[in-house]
Amino acid sequence: MNFEFTPRLKELSARGRQFCDEVLVPLEQIADEHGELPMDRRDAVKDQVRAWGLAGINHSKEHGGLGLTMLEQTAIEEQLGRVTNGLWSCVWRPPVSLKFGTSQQIKDYLLPSCAGHRRGCFAITEEGAGSDPRQVKTTAVLKNGNWHLNGEKWFVTSYNASDFIIVHAHVDNDPDKPTLFLVDKPAQNLVHLRSPKFMHNFAFDHAELRFDDVTVPEDRMLGKVGQGFELTKDWFVETRLQIASHALGAAIRATELANDYATSRHQFGRAIRDFQGVEFMLADMAVEIFATKTMLYRIAWEIDNGLDRKQIHAHASALKLHSSEMAGRVIDKALQILGGRGYMRENPVERLYRDIRVDRIWEGTSEIQRVVVAGQIRKRGLAVFSDWM
Repeated sequence: MNFEFTPRLKELSARGRQFCDEVLVPLEQIADEHGELPMDRRDAVKDQVRAWGLAGINHSKEHGGLGLTMLEQTAIEEQLGRVTNGLWSCVWRPPVSLKFGTSQQIKDYLLPSCAGHRRGCFAITEEGAGSDPRQVKTTAVLKNGNWHLNGEKWFVTSYNASDFIIVHAHVDNDPDKPTLFLVDKPAQNLVHLRSPKFMHNFAFDHAELRFDDVTVPEDRMLGKVGQGFELTKDWFVETRLQIASHALGAAIRATELANDYATSRHQFGRAIRDFQGVEFMLADMAVEIFATKTMLYRIAWEIDNGLDRKQIHAHASALKLHSSEMAGRVIDKALQILGGRGYMRENPVERLYRDIRVDRIWEGTSEIQRVVVAGQIRKRGLAVFSDWM
C-alpha cells in the first residue's frame, strides 16, 4: 500500500499553495475590510485563475473542466483552504448537478461555467427548510409551457457573483417531487430581499431571494421531476470533501503561525514553546492535523476507485464532522498561543477563527453528520467505519 504523493499530486499541491499565497492572500485584508471581495477586483482574479490553470477543477475535460481525479482536486483544495474570508471560492467549481443536464443545458451553462464566463449559485434553504429539505415551500407549477416558481430562499451563496440560479422547488407543492430549475439573472419577479452580514466575511454574498411567480421555460428544468435529491447527492459528497480540505488547510496555516510564534516569542528568558503548556498544545494540534489528513486522502482515494456510493456518502459525512470540529479546536489553540496578537483582525488566525465556525453548520450540520454516521452503523454495522474496505 503506497501512500506517497505522485509527482502529479505534488505539482498540483505546490501550484495550489503558490496560487493561494501569491494571488489570494494579498486580498485577505481588503476583503475583510470591505466585507467581501470588491467588484473592481473580481475580473482580475478570474484572469489569474485561468492563467494558473485552475478553472473548472471539478469537471471533466469533456465538459470544459480539467478532468482531475478527486485526489488531485483535494491536493489543490487543501492549499486553497489556507486563505481567509472564503477567498478560495474565487476558484470556481460549477455545481455537479449541471453535468446531468441536457446537451443544450451543458452547452449553455456548464461549459461557460467551467471557463469562468458564467457562474451559478444554489438556492435550496428556506426559513423553515434546512436540514429537512422536505419542508421546502417553494413551488413549481407548469402552465402553458412554462414553469412558475413561487417561494423564498435563504443563504444563496455567491448570488452577487452569479448570473444564474439553480432553484430547488417542489413540483405542484408535492414534497415527493423535488426538482431543480435553472433561472437566469436578471429574471422578472425575482426579488433580492437582502444580503445579510455574518460572523465571517466572505468573497461573495449570501442572499435572501423571493420568487414571485418567476416564469422559467420548460426546457430549463434540470433533470426530471422528482430528481432534485438524486442530482445533489454527489454534490453533497463533493462539497463535504471541499469543506474538509479547507478546514485542514486552515488548521495547518494556523498551526504554522502558532509554531513560528512560539519559537520567536520569549518570556521569562526563554521561548514560550519551551513551556509544557504551549508545547503540548502544539503536539495536540499536530496529531489532529495528521489524523484528518489521513482520513481526507483515504476518502478521496475511495471515490477515485469507485467504492460503494453509500459507503462513500457515510465516510464523507464522518470526514466533514471530524474535520470541521478539528479545525475549530486547532485554530482555537493557535489563537491562545498567539495571545493578544492572535485576537487582532490583521492576524490571519483571528480571521480563520471566524471563518471556520460555519463549517460545522453549512452543507449539513455536525448533528446531521452524526445522524448519517449513526444510521449507517445501525443499518450496516460498525465495519463501515472500523474495517479497511
